[in-house]
Amino acid sequence: MLRIKNLKKHFGGVKALDGCDFEVGQKTITALIGPNGAGKSTVFNLVSGIMKPESGKIVFDNKDITGLRPVKISNLGISRLFQQTKLFSNLTVKENLLLALDNEDTKFWKNLFGLNKITRKKEGKIKETLKLIGLEKFENILTRDLSYGQKRLIELLRTILNPHKFLMLDEPVAGVTPKLREEIAKVLLKLKQQGETILLIEHDMGFTLGIADEVVVMEKGKVIAQGKPDEIKNNPEVLEAYLGE
Repeated sequence: MLRIKNLKKHFGGVKALDGCDFEVGQKTITALIGPNGAGKSTVFNLVSGIMKPESGKIVFDNKDITGLRPVKISNLGISRLFQQTKLFSNLTVKENLLLALDNEDTKFWKNLFGLNKITRKKEGKIKETLKLIGLEKFENILTRDLSYGQKRLIELLRTILNPHKFLMLDEPVAGVTPKLREEIAKVLLKLKQQGETILLIEHDMGFTLGIADEVVVMEKGKVIAQGKPDEIKNNPEVLEAYLGE
């Protein structure tokens, strides 16, 4: 589904990525892990088009997307959850989710100003998605009145509702309670069972190794290991990268 080939990205004299290579298979959950500064977020920014690489190639669904604009990449089917919540605080949960269903520019603005017709099909989709995480009673609440964890869940749902073939989740459980982490884990595993392909960055190793099919470990801009969770847990290079000698 996604192939990263020899990606390089420099910021001044700092090599954020220095020949990064890995692949993400279809209908899997792949975790991208590594210590701070390993280059994980840079990979996400390059894949989603926010940054352009100095060299290398990004192939998605057999298409070369290297250097394409973010809107083009999104329209090809990549939906991304960012580290920071980006909800419209003066809109309800339902209205925030509705915006994700129609992501074309004209439909977006029509939705925002109430000019686009809200169909029963759209409302049903929103209710069904909220039910995934037990927040179906929250659809008419303003997002500014939600807790941080609830906002994170709505942000995740909006990413899922955005028309896509591939989900990129940047720290989906950062700052949420242990109970909510369990709920998010269940949601992601259910999505995989439904045929979704997911690439995620997450520092919570218990969460990550519990749901990932494949783990890619980065250090200093390169991939130092890739394999099943049990293989990664016992890999000496990975232990050294995280813990030192």
